[in-house]
Amino acid sequence: MAFGFGKNIAVLESKFEMYENLSKEMLDKLERAVTSISENSNKISVILERHENKLEESEKTDALLLKMLDEVKEENNRDHKEVKERINKIEEKIQELSKFRWQIGGVIIVASLIIGAATSGITSKLLTSAASADTIMEQIK
Repeated sequence: MAFGFGKNIAVLESKFEMYENLSKEMLDKLERAVTSISENSNKISVILERHENKLEESEKTDALLLKMLDEVKEENNRDHKEVKERINKIEEKIQELSKFRWQIGGVIIVASLIIGAATSGITSKLLTSAASADTIMEQIK
């Protein structure tokens, strides 16, 4: 090492050794970071898979609920129609009974008039004497 290269080479070798140690540390840190990122990525994948499953279940549940709501709505409409028909039938029966009531009232009135007219002739004969009837007739003439 004639021209002082030995000292320079030793300095270079020590610097090279430092850089080599630093690069090993950095590679080690990078490997740990990559491992950590990989683990987190796997965890996120699992979480996303669970989330997708929950979303699918939620969609199935929603579809089932909508189907049940439609069925209840149809059943409610059927029940409403049945009740409406029953009410209409009852109203028709009430109208028929009302007509019958008025008819009976009319028959009673006509019957009482006929009976009243027939009995008024009989009662007037029973209540008035023949003599008074003659005097009334004479007064009229």
